[in-house]
Order: sequence, then C-alpha cells, then structure tokens
Amino acid sequence: MTSLSLRRIAAPVLSLMALALAGSLAAQPATAPAAAPAPSGVARLDPTMGASQGAAAALTWHDVTTWGVEGREWTERPRARWFDRFPAEAQKTVTDKVWNLSRDSTGMVVRFRTDASSIHVHYKLMKAQLGMPHMPATGVSGVDLYARNTKGEWRWVGVTRPDAQEVKVEIIKDLAPGLREYAAYLPLYNGVESMSIGVPAGAAFEGLAPRPRPIVFYGTSITHGACASRPGMVHPAILGRRFDLPVVNLGFSGNGRMDAAVGAFLVDIDAAVYVIDCLPNMGPGGVTERTAPLVRQIRKSRPHTPIVLVEDRRYTNDWITPGKAKFHDENHAALRAAYEGLLQEGVKGLYYIEGDHLYGDDTEGATDASHANDLGFMRQAAVMEPVLRAALAASR
Repeated sequence: MTSLSLRRIAAPVLSLMALALAGSLAAQPATAPAAAPAPSGVARLDPTMGASQGAAAALTWHDVTTWGVEGREWTERPRARWFDRFPAEAQKTVTDKVWNLSRDSTGMVVRFRTDASSIHVHYKLMKAQLGMPHMPATGVSGVDLYARNTKGEWRWVGVTRPDAQEVKVEIIKDLAPGLREYAAYLPLYNGVESMSIGVPAGAAFEGLAPRPRPIVFYGTSITHGACASRPGMVHPAILGRRFDLPVVNLGFSGNGRMDAAVGAFLVDIDAAVYVIDCLPNMGPGGVTERTAPLVRQIRKSRPHTPIVLVEDRRYTNDWITPGKAKFHDENHAALRAAYEGLLQEGVKGLYYIEGDHLYGDDTEGATDASHANDLGFMRQAAVMEPVLRAALAASR
C-alpha cells in the first residue's frame, strides 16, 4: 500500500477520533474551583489556632491612605512606597540597612470611627516572611485593633493571624452596638503595600486624620518591636495610648546608632518629646562619641523640645554572664557622663531614664535575654511613663 493510500485512510479515522474526544469532554461536568487548603496541625483540632477567618461579603471598603495614618511623618515629601516610614530622599543619606528597615510599617496607626457590627481589613504585605523564629506572625505581620470604651480608655479588640502575603480577613464580629473610635496598629517587622478597612454596607464610617505633635522614639530592634506578640504591645504604642498622643517609631533593628543622618530627619518633626534609646546597638566608645552631637543637633533646630536619654536594658541573663553585666555597666556610665556633660554645657530640657529595671528584676521580661516579650514591654512602659509625663508637662 502506498503512503498516499495510508493518508487517505488515516484522515477520516483521525477526524472521527477528534469528534469522539470533543463529545466526551463536552459531557463532563465543569471542574469546580479548588477548595481552600484544609487547616493543618493543631488548627484542625482547634480552629482558633489557625489563620483569621476570611472577610465577609457585602462590605464597604475604605482605603486608609485617603485620610492618613499616624506615625507617618514628612507627608508632603515623595515616597518610594506610601507606607514607608522615611521619604524617598532618605535613601541617599541614611545607611542601606536603616533605609531597608525603614520600609517596615512599625508605629503606624490607622484611626477611624464606626458603628459597625464587624470590622475587616484587607492589606498586602511587602515581604513573604510573615514571622520569625522568636516572634510570631501576629507581631511581625499582623494588624492589631483597639477601641475606646465608654470611659474613653483604649482597650484591645482583636488581631489578625496572617498566613499569606495578601490578607483579607475579619478582625472582629458581633460587636456591641454603638459608635466608637478604633485604632489599628500596622505590622512591626513587615512593610505594607496597601490597606483598607471593611465594614458592613450601611454602617457609619469616618476616617480620623493624624494628630499633631507626636512622641518620637529613635532606637533599636526593641523600639522596632522585637519581640512583641502583636503590634499594640510595643512600649511606644503602650505609651501612646496611656498619654493619648500620636507616636512616631524610628526603631531600626540592629542599626539604632545615633546617626546624624537620622537626626536630620528627627529635627523636621514637630515633636512633643524626643526619646533617644539607641544604647542596645552601641558600645561605650560610640555612646561617648555620638550622644552629645545628636543632642546638639536636635537642640539647634528644636531649642525647647524635651529630649529623653535612655540607658540600655540589661540582658535578663546578665546575672550569670559577667561579660554582659560589665558591658551594661560601661554603657550606662558612658551615657551618664555624656548627659552630665550636656547639663554642664547649659543644655536645657534633658531627661534621663536608667536601664537597670526596664525589664523588671525577675529575669522574665525578655524572649531571648535581649528582646522584650510582652511583659518586658509593659514593664518598660511603666518605667518610662513618669519621666515622659514630666517632660510632656514641661513642654506645654
């Protein structure tokens, strides 16, 4: 048989096969969308240990950038990303490490008023890493919600439990009726690309503009938020609620070193008080070299704004590690000497916080000896509060 004959036979056979296959496919039911992955591990036994519940349908979404967030200064200057802590120009002057860390949204707070029966949030995160070995995803990448009670006091409401880079979830439902003010704290160790608050259709909603004259904290990983279980548990956030004032968090993990380049941005903020808490990232030589110049830099531009100098906390195991105890002794002595020298120069409005008891005295205030746990942050806030209260009273 010739090749031409084979082709004449094969053509109709292939056509019949194609028609049969098409009919078979047409007869099959449409493939259903893939189901959400089932909870794994302990979440299968206890759903409260899993990720937050997805957002409800029929919600009205409010983009928080339309009214602004507290903790985001230099608002008139261009930014590489809306939720960056520094304006874009800082990339040219601060170190690369400080710039990269400044892209975390720590310290930012969204305030709003609503009578909604449930509150939802939709946000996209900059980094895929949602948690760290010693810090949960709720702190690194969560959004933490507080509300005022009938006495006007801030009380905790709920926190997201993120399990993906894009989070669209219910924070709280079955809320007591009533119009109230809320504050949502943004992630501590992740950046935010976009964020909206969702409420049921028809609920009253008002975005609340950022308040002026914040308390400005410049510090290290501890100020940045390590290792709080959620964003509202860091001491700047705790103190912001206690004083009912806005806060700017310029904590830079491992890189809070009294840099003049950061000082140049500090002085552009109309602050109620500056808190300089950089010693955990510095040694005695650096403390001696940089404390007075930073204070003079601030005082030149802000002659009357109080400045609070903070000694480093002690490692909670320094009682059994003599080298650490010696380091803290020397660091504290260096800051004390710089402080007293500034007073002798005639610098006014200086305040001082000792570090020995910032985490308490029972060794229970840290996650890893260095970074505070929630108990350590509460204790640190308690030590700082009276000094800040005195500073704020003097600045009024």
